[in-house]
Amino acid sequence: MSKFEIAGVSVGVLILAVLFGWIFTAPYLSNQGLGRMPGLIIGGTLTESPEDFTSLNETVQGPLLMKQSGFPPFVHYLSWVGTPEGVITATRPDGGLWAQRVRDRGGNGFLRIGEETYAMEAFEILDENRLPMMQQWADKSGRPLDEPLYPGSEPLNEWEVFFWRPRGITEAGGN
Repeated sequence: MSKFEIAGVSVGVLILAVLFGWIFTAPYLSNQGLGRMPGLIIGGTLTESPEDFTSLNETVQGPLLMKQSGFPPFVHYLSWVGTPEGVITATRPDGGLWAQRVRDRGGNGFLRIGEETYAMEAFEILDENRLPMMQQWADKSGRPLDEPLYPGSEPLNEWEVFFWRPRGITEAGGN
């Protein structure tokens, strides 16, 4: 083999290694830079949704994983709060990928909370319910609505709010 062929094979192997590394390790826990890069694998066990999601607030710590139906099958970390009817998530009003995909393609997707994955549908909240829902989200995170989550971020009362309602497993068609 010539040096060019060896270099080409080496570059190909490196690209495959990086690609597989990303597939099996992303998404990353961060809201800036590469941390906003989505993953592909949601994992968990597809489970019927509970009658009331509030019990998960105490039993499951940390963010959930969200995967929207369709292609590409990106997985994102989201902060959340469970309610009796579903799950509230929020995102910065910066044109982020997952929020725009909900608007453009509809909200069918999956939420993994702990080790269980639920078939859900997201709806953007634009009416007078947005701030009370954002307040529940802020209360769980221990932050006031009128302060930014971190330096350079918008105050929480400007964030976009999405409400996720359960879909049936048969209607979801797998994850």
